[in-house]
Amino acid sequence: MPAKIAIATVAEILQRHQLSPALLRQIVEEMTDLTLRSESDEAPPAVKKQFVFILADTTGLIAQRVDLRNLVGWVVQIPETASPFTTLERVLRGAYDFNASKRGRLLPVKSIGAALETVPARYFSEADLTVRTKLPVALVVTDDRIPLPTKD
Repeated sequence: MPAKIAIATVAEILQRHQLSPALLRQIVEEMTDLTLRSESDEAPPAVKKQFVFILADTTGLIAQRVDLRNLVGWVVQIPETASPFTTLERVLRGAYDFNASKRGRLLPVKSIGAALETVPARYFSEADLTVRTKLPVALVVTDDRIPLPTKD
């Protein structure tokens, strides 16, 4: 990154070298124009994102409310202002775009898990989705309580 120096400092340095006032004014105006243009070209601020956990219920365990130990899922990020309920639509959009590509026609993805694990990020970025875990992670179930210590 180039060093930054105030335009006033540069003008003082140029004055010490006895440049004509007309030339000095022209140089300062040009530098001011360049700095204003470069400030307007800066990238917009990053979009804040929220995490969403996509849970894989391949055996239907959630519906039965039984053994939750075998559940796995993926962590993704979507824009903070978006509804988490749009997450699956975003995954499907990325998968459809991938399956329409040359590589996707040869090896199409047929499940959400396969899409999250194998589809390149560029297909999901168009749908404002960032995959944080390519491989599924385990779900840990808790009752959200911390037991009080017992006095022995």
